[in-house]
Amino acid sequence: MDLELRHLKIVRAVAEAGSVTKAATQLGLAQPSLTAQLKRIERTLGGTLFERDRNGARPTPLGELVLTRARVLLPAVRELQEEAVRFANTYTGIPGVRIGATHGPILGGLVDRLTAAHPSAPVSTRTSWSARELTTLVGAGRLDFALIGTCGESPPPSMESMTWTVVGTDPVFALLSESHPLAGEKDLDLAVLADESWAIAPGDGCFTDCFAGACARAGFVPKNVYESDVATCLHLVQVGKAVALCQATFQLTAGLVMMPLTGAPLQWRHLLGWHVDSFAGRAASTVADHARAAHGHAVERSTRYVEWLARNPHFGAVP
Repeated sequence: MDLELRHLKIVRAVAEAGSVTKAATQLGLAQPSLTAQLKRIERTLGGTLFERDRNGARPTPLGELVLTRARVLLPAVRELQEEAVRFANTYTGIPGVRIGATHGPILGGLVDRLTAAHPSAPVSTRTSWSARELTTLVGAGRLDFALIGTCGESPPPSMESMTWTVVGTDPVFALLSESHPLAGEKDLDLAVLADESWAIAPGDGCFTDCFAGACARAGFVPKNVYESDVATCLHLVQVGKAVALCQATFQLTAGLVMMPLTGAPLQWRHLLGWHVDSFAGRAASTVADHARAAHGHAVERSTRYVEWLARNPHFGAVP
């Protein structure tokens, strides 16, 4: 006999009622019938689940193990059933979407567009500095899409059955304090920043190596690097203790100036990935279109980027 959900319900009912007789009444079964079913369940699981005496039924160690699993599985199955019913009653062409993203300018606009265009499809998000972590979560079915970035033409994290599409490509600009002596320039050669300290947010891609390579081609090695969270990096730039690198779509806050780098020695590709066999993958083209629209809007909001694109029409913001 294979174990079924109804068997777990019987075990749970006996444990909660404290006796087979009371459980039979609650389940609407005859006591002999429930006793016979319980014995078949015990044979299937390889041992006695309850110690029974005149005071009732108490779980054995094996019974406790089975109950622990049942208390997880039964609510999960009920939630799955309820979610399936809701989905069947509200499906409008796009399922609920769970998006994981590294920090960037697109996620907020993507959520805005998805919820406006598909109000009955729930959207949830998760952020991480690790593109590899988000890709793993998509592969495990815990996320539907990963919105990440890669340096230049570097590939995304490798995982079987993942499909990736390019959302947009941006140059990387320098971020300076508005009181910095170079803040008034139109653009900067990377070499003029050779004596600066740098503030960099963590990541598990190759950007740090690409940055080091760009610096080497410009003739210097960064003398000091502060790796920290985004807020701390911005603070260090604001108070003049460091400069930073940012995507050209970065939305400036008080005290900061964004400076294009001559020749765009560093570039950033925004990628959307999903598992090729996932149900959510059926909506990938729709989600990708919304992501590209969100990226386009982020470009339009960056005055310095728009000005730079006018001087560099060969670059383009959309693949």
